[in-house]
Amino acid sequence: MNVQIRAKDVTLTDNTRAHIESAVEAFEKFGLELTSVNCNIRAEKKGVNVEFDIHIAHAQPVVINQSDDELSAAIDLAVDRASKALRRLHTKVTEHGHTSLKDLETLDA
Repeated sequence: MNVQIRAKDVTLTDNTRAHIESAVEAFEKFGLELTSVNCNIRAEKKGVNVEFDIHIAHAQPVVINQSDDELSAAIDLAVDRASKALRRLHTKVTEHGHTSLKDLETLDA
């Protein structure tokens, strides 16, 4: 999995970067094939905007935007929303009878 963390007009400390990386590693618990995760952090007029762009194999990407006054609060809210979206996708794939492309067998005509 490829992880990119970008900050524009915001300085990231080592603790903040480590917090984001540990949160991204926690996304793997859902068993989805994550190909890449991009985290973009931008300063706005009032606060900070955090965007997670999560690319998943054989599915549409999950994009989460979160704005808040404080950087740590925005990151935590975005991580919670991303976890919720990935959990929903995992449940949809596993419990609703969806089969992956790997599981499909070719039919002989």
